Amino acid sequence: MPALPTWTDERLELLKTHFAAGLSCREIAADIGVSRNAVIGKLSRLNLTRDKRTRERRKARKESDKHARLKTTPRQQYQILRAIYAEPEPVALAEPISDAHRCSLLELNEGRCRWPINSPGADDFCFCGNLPVEGLPYCAGHSRLAYRARPATAFRSS
Repeated sequence: MPALPTWTDERLELLKTHFAAGLSCREIAADIGVSRNAVIGKLSRLNLTRDKRTRERRKARKESDKHARLKTTPRQQYQILRAIYAEPEPVALAEPISDAHRCSLLELNEGRCRWPINSPGADDFCFCGNLPVEGLPYCAGHSRLAYRARPATAFRSS
């Protein structure tokens, strides 16, 4: 049984129109149903090349997309560091850790402190459940325990 041709007249027309529209080889390949390398090879055999302006436009679009991604919401790590190094509230520092809101894993959500109480698998294992500090997974008391600042002497070398 003879193999079916990869490049039918229909696929060639799609290749040419997509190429003229400025789509990337990856986008053309996905639409036509062939590999990216097949698209690159066929474009080469047809002597179809992009002009310099098209390449510059694609590069500019890629750069603008990159800058747009960088300007999105801050990462969670940034939010945690900001919350840690923000000016501490005196009330939160003096506040004892309450055990009135303890919850199970099934009751745990974003609005509850995720500090584990006891060992997993123990009969009385649960989570703190208090209101967490904004941007952190723990309440004020457990945040003090989890995010301790290093002493200045730890960074000095002899």
